[in-house]
Amino acid sequence: MAVLWAVVFLLGAPSAGAQGGCSSCEDISNPYGASLYRVCVPVPPCAPNGGLVVFAHGYVAPNEPLQIPDYKIDGTTLPALVNQLGFVYATSSFPVNGLAIQEGIDDLVNLTSLVMGSYPLTGPVYLAGASEGGAITALAMERHSDVFSGGLALCGPVGNFQKQINHYGDFRVVFDYFFPGVLPHTAIDPDPTGDVRSGWDVPRGYADQIGLALLANPAATQQLLRVMRVQVDPADPVTSIGEAVIRNLWYNVFATYDAQDKLGGQPFGNRWRFYTGSSNDFLLNLKVKRYRADYLARLEIAANYETSGQLHAPVVTMHTTGDPIVPYWHELFYRWKTCRSGSWAMHTNLPVFKYGHCEFSAEEAVTAFSVLAYKVAAQGP
Repeated sequence: MAVLWAVVFLLGAPSAGAQGGCSSCEDISNPYGASLYRVCVPVPPCAPNGGLVVFAHGYVAPNEPLQIPDYKIDGTTLPALVNQLGFVYATSSFPVNGLAIQEGIDDLVNLTSLVMGSYPLTGPVYLAGASEGGAITALAMERHSDVFSGGLALCGPVGNFQKQINHYGDFRVVFDYFFPGVLPHTAIDPDPTGDVRSGWDVPRGYADQIGLALLANPAATQQLLRVMRVQVDPADPVTSIGEAVIRNLWYNVFATYDAQDKLGGQPFGNRWRFYTGSSNDFLLNLKVKRYRADYLARLEIAANYETSGQLHAPVVTMHTTGDPIVPYWHELFYRWKTCRSGSWAMHTNLPVFKYGHCEFSAEEAVTAFSVLAYKVAAQGP
């Protein structure tokens, strides 16, 4: 443990005001496909240490253009944070948006090969990712420990991807039960004409209508929260309720068609699900809409999107316990998988006891990375 805290001290969290005074970034050509690549290297006064951090970004709506992700932690850009620690930083737009887990894994392996062949790197290669990128990180570490020395999976659906798909579908059908007519169409066909997506964020659009409906019927809102076990920020319950409900429904509206196309069918099914937490569970389960999942879509998820927990290199997962979008129970599932596979010693979970999805401070992120660096170093000389 003393060695761990020595690593934390040596890496040190940078100040929140640092914006990248020792970071030099360039977009590089991609010989492998359509995705955009960017590499940032540490320059004086920061000293390179020979290591590389490859970053996997989170979910981007399928209708958005491909672009390099731009993340900040406590006001510091992610490349600046990594470069201040002495590491080269590399990231990709991925060749597609939407559900991009399989494409993202292959793309980051190609990016790593390209960077390793172009820069004088001698240290470990770390893979880090947030949200959907967290799932990419966990799966890539299970499949490509020959490429990556260690992985840091942040707030990702690493435990059970099918249950995450079901979470968004369940959220929609339960919402429709308590608030009929607020959103048109159905959970598995939420926007056949594109009108809902185009009218989502406009003034008095669908997002606003959802918020107004929640305020107009607080009793139904509380039942929705109980049935779906939605986490709420105790410091700001009104705002957090609206944001959590709207964001969960956003995934149903924006992600459904893309996921169905890439999975080869409709993956959500609730024929035998029994919902609890309402004031009348019998009536809820009698009237809530039911759907049957396509068998081939379920098979595709089981074959290519579910983690196994079989690790050959260290993986650190970090997750806020009050995550309203990707629930914390993913960490419990993943821990069970690593124990079942005999890889428990390769996995470390760091719970962050606060509300929010991927709401980490720079100190928390650097500490998690320090734990990973320690575990990787402990395996070698």
